[in-house]
Amino acid sequence: MTSDQPDIYPSRECALLTQLKDNIETVIQCNNEGIKWLLTAFVAGGHVLLEDVPGTGKTTLAKSLAGSISAEFKRIQFTPDLLPSDILGVSVFDQHSQDFRFRPGPIFTQILLADEINRASPRTQSALLEAMAENQVSVEGDRIEMDEWFFVIATQNPVEFHGTYPLPEAQMDRFAMRFKLGYVSREQEVQILDSQRYEHPITRLKPCTNLEDLRSIRNAARNIRISDELKHYIVDLVGATRAYPGIQMGASPRAGIAMMKCSQALALIEGQEFVTPDIIQELAIPIIAHRLVLDPESQYSGTDSAECIMNIMQDIPVPA
Repeated sequence: MTSDQPDIYPSRECALLTQLKDNIETVIQCNNEGIKWLLTAFVAGGHVLLEDVPGTGKTTLAKSLAGSISAEFKRIQFTPDLLPSDILGVSVFDQHSQDFRFRPGPIFTQILLADEINRASPRTQSALLEAMAENQVSVEGDRIEMDEWFFVIATQNPVEFHGTYPLPEAQMDRFAMRFKLGYVSREQEVQILDSQRYEHPITRLKPCTNLEDLRSIRNAARNIRISDELKHYIVDLVGATRAYPGIQMGASPRAGIAMMKCSQALALIEGQEFVTPDIIQELAIPIIAHRLVLDPESQYSGTDSAECIMNIMQDIPVPA
């Protein structure tokens, strides 16, 4: 494999990420790769959609990340009557200056928890689109830049739950990753009971790093080596979804960009000097599956997008 990237492995940044992951695990226990994947998206500069039933720790995970890095954290509870102005902000008339002043909404933060995002109407959901895609919002004709650390952790209940609206395809494409936390094991659930006997562990959570260290971590992730062969492998995986039987709409080039950046971030988290095919294959479903739209026949037959991705990975040759 060829690469023109520097052969430098950032051990300090890897150690900081391990410390950050351990700090979050003092508050929440996950039954899968939830914490690792959340950090992967955060380091890569993407956004995350957590889809699961209530009570599996989605909100706690978001708060734990914010508390561990001393970041500003805000939460929006999405409801059917929520308006776009409730998210973006509104201009208020000032009696003293006889002028309108813009009062920023909760979207202007560093880590934003969009809780139960699919309970709001599509019109309100779309208020996040520009911020997530371009790191800016347009309010009353003015463009306002978001914070450089703006990171959305959205949660949604399964679509079959009452009072939910499916997220539009354009919005789903803005999320770098979608995954579930799932239920923990019996032993872990007993530990949760013990840890919350007197108070919630998040009340004792202390920051273990700062934004300056995180800036160094993001720079280190960008320098993780990824060969030209693996870039072609990513493009082949994404491109195959556009012609695969049963898929009505395949993944966009944005999926390939997210795959490259997230694979570099995950390689750093796992202490590897370069991206490997295993890392790309691990991330394929959480990065690509939610961007696909299956045709009605496939949906009615019980096929899901994750199964399609698995089949595509079996068909695409893996770089040696």
